[in-house]
Amino acid sequence: MTVQVKPLSEITRHAIDLLSKEMGIVDTVRFLNPFTTGYGDYTKEREALFKDLTLDDILATMKRTPSLQNG
Repeated sequence: MTVQVKPLSEITRHAIDLLSKEMGIVDTVRFLNPFTTGYGDYTKEREALFKDLTLDDILATMKRTPSLQNG
C-alpha cells in the first residue's frame, strides 16, 4: 500500500476551505487565531509602550476603561 504524502500547505488550505464552508469565514478566523504565531519582539514593544508609566498609571487606565474590566 502506497500512501501519497501531500504538502502541509495543501493540507492547511484544504482544512481552511472546509472550516470556512462549514463555520463561515469569521468563525474560522476566530478559531485559527490562537494557533498563529505572532511577529516582532513583544518585550521591546512593551518596554517602549510603557516606559514612562508606573504600575499605578496602568491600573488607573484599566479602571477607567470598561472593556478592560472583568476580563
